[in-house]
Amino acid sequence: MELNFTGKKVLVTGAGKGIGRALSTALWKGKAEVYALSRTQADLDSLLLECPGIHCICVDLLDLSSVAKLEELPNDVTLLANNAGYAKLESFLEVTEESYDKVMDINVKSMLFVSQIIAKKMISNKTGGSIVNVSSQASMTALPLHTSYCTSKGAVDQLTRMMALELGPYQIRTNAVNPTVVLTDMGKIAWSDPKTGDPMKNRIPQGKFAEVEDVVHAIMYLLSNKSDMINGVTLPIDGGFLATSTMK
Repeated sequence: MELNFTGKKVLVTGAGKGIGRALSTALWKGKAEVYALSRTQADLDSLLLECPGIHCICVDLLDLSSVAKLEELPNDVTLLANNAGYAKLESFLEVTEESYDKVMDINVKSMLFVSQIIAKKMISNKTGGSIVNVSSQASMTALPLHTSYCTSKGAVDQLTRMMALELGPYQIRTNAVNPTVVLTDMGKIAWSDPKTGDPMKNRIPQGKFAEVEDVVHAIMYLLSNKSDMINGVTLPIDGGFLATSTMK
């Protein structure tokens, strides 16, 4: 199945590293006009070298006044991938207000307000569109040391449903992808140690973690017009992890 993004304008958040960078590159190769957002200018500079012509936007999603500069994007942006995310490893009894606020502000609050800006453009342009929120299997199961992260991703799933409900009449679809562990830089912090990684891997029927490309391919499908009647879903990309709740 060929996915055609020629002439499509798409915003990708968290585009400097990991899934967001790979997604931006894949969309660029697919002839989309890509607006890549990251808080790290050096990451954007190197991305631009790899993908000449890509539009780089340096924004710290913790600063909503900075997020407001997205108002300057063209009105005919019809695709949005909310990929930016943050995790802080803490047990429930050790969660601090500062760390909780940072996780929620990046993973949920910024997603809401970025989506609001882009959805208003889609509505005013009367073109419809597609939004994909990057959630996690952590939205559907409890994981040790992930209290704030699991909570934030549960909120992402519900935000996705609300967006699907309220934006659907404008022909704007909103879906989420819910990957298992992906060994990006952020994923390695929690799962690269065999003491933590191996028990998690043993709970996945396919016996392996997801590759970045597994997530990218799913996002691209949901962004494309091939998924025209898919709206409000939370799609596990987990090798069957959520099919079983028992420890192997």
